[in-house]
Amino acid sequence: MMKQVYLDNAATTPVSVSVLKAMLPYFKDCFGNPSELHLWGVTARKAVEESRKKVLSFFNLKKGEIVFTSGATESINLAHKGVIEAYRLKFPKIKPHIITTTIEHKATLETIRHLEKLGLVKATYLSVDHQGLISLDQLKKAITKETALISLIYVNNEVGTVQPIGEIGVWLKKINRNRKTSVLFHLDATQAVAYLEVDMEKLNIDLLSFSAHKINGPKGTGALVLREGVSLIRQMDGGNQENSLRSGTENVPGIVGLGQALIDFEDKTKTAKKVIGLRDKLIKGILKIKGASLTGAEEARAPHITSFVFESLEGEALLLMLSDEGIAAASGSACTAGNLSPSHVLTAMGIKKEACHGSLRLSLSGETTEEEIEVVLQVLPKLVKKLRKMAPSL
Repeated sequence: MMKQVYLDNAATTPVSVSVLKAMLPYFKDCFGNPSELHLWGVTARKAVEESRKKVLSFFNLKKGEIVFTSGATESINLAHKGVIEAYRLKFPKIKPHIITTTIEHKATLETIRHLEKLGLVKATYLSVDHQGLISLDQLKKAITKETALISLIYVNNEVGTVQPIGEIGVWLKKINRNRKTSVLFHLDATQAVAYLEVDMEKLNIDLLSFSAHKINGPKGTGALVLREGVSLIRQMDGGNQENSLRSGTENVPGIVGLGQALIDFEDKTKTAKKVIGLRDKLIKGILKIKGASLTGAEEARAPHITSFVFESLEGEALLLMLSDEGIAAASGSACTAGNLSPSHVLTAMGIKKEACHGSLRLSLSGETTEEEIEVVLQVLPKLVKKLRKMAPSL
């Protein structure tokens, strides 16, 4: 029987046993609508509020607001559009300014572009170096009197580069002391929650977005975490659910699953250490392949993401061949995998368009084993060699 190896954890993760166990009662026995006052509704409401407390605790906010959403994409849309609308209502004569980077997830880039097209904001897209890192000096120079929001991805979903969020947060806190209106700091923490420091007080984060399905929780569930005092206009009109910030009946099973997933990831140190060891072994082995190059930062890299480009081959073909061998991998991010244009992340890092087509992302988890890494290191070189024979140029 073929050994199956799943190395696409940056795209999604399986629901854990503990999360599934926590969710199951809320599909049938405790099925009430949390907005109702009867016993069934009260039971569901209690479960939602318990999960809300777990989220606040996980991100170390004593006072704040949790808006449960369908995932990080919706959370990012709500953060950007909600903040900008609130800012424009407060300062109707000023066009607010947003700062982001050229290597954000499409959820961020497309939301900001949408706001630009409507003439609602001015935007600055910070460039990155060949490792995918922004310059703090460049960020400082980009700030204007009209800057309302800085929105950054903590861990890049394609190459795993970790931005210096702590350093940026400390600097921004000092800046805001001398401003009449504070610049809000939004963090896309989707790929960071499982492995990195996400203490919003320590990092000085005002808004944070993430999805449950990246941390062994259910798909279709996420949250926007708000520091107390952040003004936000809701983007879905209807009822008064989620403290009037997101209308629609809450996904109780999903919210319960999200809360349990965070509990399971409270102690990350041991898992991160194991994953880093396997990741480094994978990198070392793959770089022995002729024409293979690591993309992203060497040091400032998330524990679970590795990314490479291979000369003289097509990444899509390599993915299909790996799949035939029982190995799940990715080329770029899952949200853009159906697009044949080169990755905007890789091109922003200065990688030539031709080379971008030979990209491969392998993302690990705490369940990944050394045996699985060995399987990949045995299979991958043979497939690369086979593909190059089909179209040799090396």
